[in-house]
Amino acid sequence: MRLARTGSQLALILGALVLSAPSAVAAPVGDARVSPGTAAPGTTVTVSTTACGEETYGKGESEAGGKFHLLPGDRKGVLVGEFTLPLDAASGTDTVTLKCPPRVKQTVTYQISGRPKGAVEAGFGWAAAAAADSGDGGDGGSPYALGALLLGGAAAGVLIKMRRRATAARNSV
Repeated sequence: MRLARTGSQLALILGALVLSAPSAVAAPVGDARVSPGTAAPGTTVTVSTTACGEETYGKGESEAGGKFHLLPGDRKGVLVGEFTLPLDAASGTDTVTLKCPPRVKQTVTYQISGRPKGAVEAGFGWAAAAAADSGDGGDGGSPYALGALLLGGAAAGVLIKMRRRATAARNSV
């Protein structure tokens, strides 16, 4: 009985953690989608939209990547276009403007991230200390790392509790 209750408690905790985690997928803004949601310089960025309706052609322009064409995609009513971010693109937000006949105009934004310099900061060990010393420090840690740490601690606590109960049951017999 206690094991069933512990299992349901663990399932409840895991469910809460999974549902509270932010989504890694690029979220649609209106009828447009940019993939990837965060792009590095040199990356090919794909933009798709359903805002053009039955039109089979449109134009797009990225502030960082320049002009591109929107052509029919894999699904009916979806226009898709691609452009490549230049290697000297600055980190920050980029705005993409999409235009379709007769007078459809839509904007969507996405993030441009810089390329890592030297060691990639994982949050532990010498790479984190080197980044902190050089002034390239991160944002104080990843929420995913904190979630994984909490989840590991909860699982360890459940295992220790189950182990103690099993030992107590054997000793009382």
